[in-house]
Amino acid sequence: MASTTLYRAASTATGATKYTLSMWIKRSNISVEQTLIGVESGTTVEIIKFNADDKLYWYNRDAAGNAAESSTTQVFRDLSAYYNLVFSYDSTQASAADQKKIYVNGVATTWGSEAAIQSNAVPGMNLSGATRYIGREGAGTSYYYDGLISYVSFIDGTVYDQSYFGSTQAASGIWQIKTSPAVTYGNNGFFLKMDTSSPGTDTSGNNNTFTASGTPTLTQDNASNNFPTINKTMQPMDYSNATLSDGATSSNSSGGDYTLVCSMGANKGKWYWEVKLGNASNTRNIGVVRSDQLRISGNSGGFYPGGNGNATNFTSAWNGSTGFVQTNTAGTQVQVTSGVTNTTTGDIVGVALDLDGYTLKFYKNGTLDGTAALSSAWVENFVLPCARADSGQTMYFNFGNGFFSTTAVTSSNADAAGYGLFEYAVPTGYYTLCTKNLNTYG
Repeated sequence: MASTTLYRAASTATGATKYTLSMWIKRSNISVEQTLIGVESGTTVEIIKFNADDKLYWYNRDAAGNAAESSTTQVFRDLSAYYNLVFSYDSTQASAADQKKIYVNGVATTWGSEAAIQSNAVPGMNLSGATRYIGREGAGTSYYYDGLISYVSFIDGTVYDQSYFGSTQAASGIWQIKTSPAVTYGNNGFFLKMDTSSPGTDTSGNNNTFTASGTPTLTQDNASNNFPTINKTMQPMDYSNATLSDGATSSNSSGGDYTLVCSMGANKGKWYWEVKLGNASNTRNIGVVRSDQLRISGNSGGFYPGGNGNATNFTSAWNGSTGFVQTNTAGTQVQVTSGVTNTTTGDIVGVALDLDGYTLKFYKNGTLDGTAALSSAWVENFVLPCARADSGQTMYFNFGNGFFSTTAVTSSNADAAGYGLFEYAVPTGYYTLCTKNLNTYG
């Protein structure tokens, strides 16, 4: 959401001293203060946010100026998956532990620091006339949330536990979303799926629709079908030069070369994604890397996809600046020069990875431009999308989200399973790299 927010003023609550809030969120950055939801109305303040220590922080101040704040011991640094966060507030309870509760992916989480709120205090979320902001701290502050939020449920007047919003899958033990919570929302309640052309639309039946400030990016990535992003916690050692934005799907650097690695990979199946080039100058390599090569001994400068040396084994990449495809498998580098052309600003590189037939194909603006041969040794570990660029190079990644930065694709090509939105047609037999497709084809 970067510099956008959804907002709406509360009306008279059904039960002002109680509420439940559930949301599914995916972070795109760590060690930065970002707000999930905030209210500032006179002396009444309520803020739920990530602090720079990556812990969740919940602050309440009532109309009388009484403040109470809580923070978790748990840190939240997984940038590849969705968290389901369920918060319950009940100021009719006597103890701090019963007044404010939090569940993370179905598990009750204790607060590391905790303070009791005043008896029967009305929180900002249920204060009549107070404006509630999703993805921002308040009207006069920033601390925007630059990540993904979907399926936001707010229930006025009732405390529900985590079982109303998710359930544990028996086979995997994974906490999965319930996309239609069976709850009574109350007068101030709302349910924002945030997966339509109007993300603020309330589908609870209350018509408590929110207004957007800025232009929200409505990606295909959501809690019921997780898509890849660039993941800084998985990076090679030279990722620190990169600045990520747009929910970790855009990158640039003014401080040096950088290498990026995707948060999701596979060791079988056929997969497709696109990368748009933000400028014509500087070298950029777009390709794949085997997961065990990310942090090998001697890899102090990161790795160069397709290049020579011990830090580039099992990498393959296309370079549209110098005009070649190069692959390095176990120390042997192979260059393919036939038919590879240079690129310019705005060109889109389509990548088609075949882990069954062991090939990597590159398309320039929809036309096949180069092919690299892999081998069966590649699938001994997972293979991940990656890229490397010189300082000053900007790249925009579309793993099927339907956007390059905040610009929607114009052609909206889905794969044969109906998932993903791409600028160019997905090659026959290839699929979007997402959890639903991985479950079927990966």
